Amino acid sequence: MKVEMPKTTHVVSKGMRSPEKVMRLSRMGSSFQTRLSFMRSLTRRISKEKWKFEKLRFEVDEKGYGTSVYVVHTPERTYSLITFTNEIAPEQRTDRVVAEVWDATFNLFDGIPTEADIKRLSENTPKQEAGRFSPSELVLARANKSLRLFEHVASRLSEGKQPDIELLASVGYLMRTTAVYGSGKFGCADREKISNRSETRGSFQVELLTVYLFRWFTIELVEYVARQRGGRKAVSLNPEISKFLGIGNATGLGMAPFLIKHPVLIHKWVLARETALSRVVALESHTPESLSLFRKFMFQATQHIAEWNVEDEQQTSRIIKTREDLKQLSNWFANEENIKQPLIWERILRFAEANFSLEGQELTVSL
Repeated sequence: MKVEMPKTTHVVSKGMRSPEKVMRLSRMGSSFQTRLSFMRSLTRRISKEKWKFEKLRFEVDEKGYGTSVYVVHTPERTYSLITFTNEIAPEQRTDRVVAEVWDATFNLFDGIPTEADIKRLSENTPKQEAGRFSPSELVLARANKSLRLFEHVASRLSEGKQPDIELLASVGYLMRTTAVYGSGKFGCADREKISNRSETRGSFQVELLTVYLFRWFTIELVEYVARQRGGRKAVSLNPEISKFLGIGNATGLGMAPFLIKHPVLIHKWVLARETALSRVVALESHTPESLSLFRKFMFQATQHIAEWNVEDEQQTSRIIKTREDLKQLSNWFANEENIKQPLIWERILRFAEANFSLEGQELTVSL
């Protein structure tokens, strides 16, 4: 199928990296987050607009099974995360698409649900694709526990102790999603319903808001289970330690067909990032403040990469090389002669392109 590119697409500007370089799977797969990233756009808006979060319902038994409603109030609207947690047999536990039961199933609801809404969804959301949904549901999703980490955290908190930080960092989540559906899937609201709302106009904002709320829920769920076990002896999770917890993702297989099916969207997202990059590298002068900020972010990136560990041997070797790249970048930046010269951002990029791995280059771009 031939896809027409938008007529407003501009010719590659001076200083912008070429499509032949950027639009390669190996480089795209080496990308790191930027200020334009979808989740960072969401969290920045949450902070700037001072969104308010509220727990409306938490009706679960001592094992954590039941119904919960978590709400976020934006300046103009309210959205609700409705979650159903269920006990499942070990032989039924799987992250594969053939699964029929999950530890948690949930919706992002447009507004605050009535009792009738919650009853209707309790009969449909656990069924996932087999359920029936309406335009009041913006997202349909499901998740499974990391049994090892969930049990470890619940057990330690119930004893009045904090969990092992290295184990937390190695797993990174209490639950992992196996599907997050939006944009009209299975009867849920079409994209048109939310496309003109300021808080959901951007890409994947409702899906990521769902995951953001679900992360909050998982932490409160494990703390609740710990209190049920340990009573007064139980403690809450240290907020600093909880920063190591996100939400896992089982496979991400949907990204493969997405790349094929939506080339115009991919083009626009990459063009936005490359335009921002070209504007930065075109700056002839720099300020002490900008150098200080870059140094700060470089330190944070170094710390992040140092804590990044995976089981896959191929990715582990890439991470090790990226750590070496960051050391080179730090040494280059520490040289007074390098930072005295004009066009420092362009020279940093050229240095990275000449000396770093793909992941090292793209991490430099994100900085």
